[in-house]
Amino acid sequence: MRTKYPYIIISLLISLFIYLFYRTDRTVVNEIIIRIISFDTYVALKESVINFLPLNKFIIYSLPEGLWIFCITLTSKPYYVKLFGRRINCLFIPLVFCISLEICQLLHFTNGRFDLMDIFISTLFWLVGVYTFNDKSYKQNILARLNLDSTFCIATYSIVYLSHVLK
Repeated sequence: MRTKYPYIIISLLISLFIYLFYRTDRTVVNEIIIRIISFDTYVALKESVINFLPLNKFIIYSLPEGLWIFCITLTSKPYYVKLFGRRINCLFIPLVFCISLEICQLLHFTNGRFDLMDIFISTLFWLVGVYTFNDKSYKQNILARLNLDSTFCIATYSIVYLSHVLK
């Protein structure tokens, strides 16, 4: 049986690479790196990477969210959450999350720009996540008993904070 974790880690590392070198230095992850290596070193490194490997806007602005949705879809598959006495399949949370995030951007509740392409790409990556690595195991409540897998799932959701743009 193939494991999903190498695909998740590679996807997250690709997203991190794009955020570090192609997105604004005002994101949380870039602020952390700047504090570790200094702003001047960061700028020099960023310029070197951009000159060596130029990327188009689609890859810079849409691919990271799609990869992240793919990751949280894969980690969410075996779980459900109980809400108001109902079992909600966690498989649908990534799709709801991405659409909600775009709506929040449209309404200026959060930083960023509403983009239908982001919704399209996220939906596409969600579908890829849904139909790869078929998990036939019994679904379990993600909050009932935390283990390494459920903690990893929750951590993949929290990674979105690192892409937040500080003012």
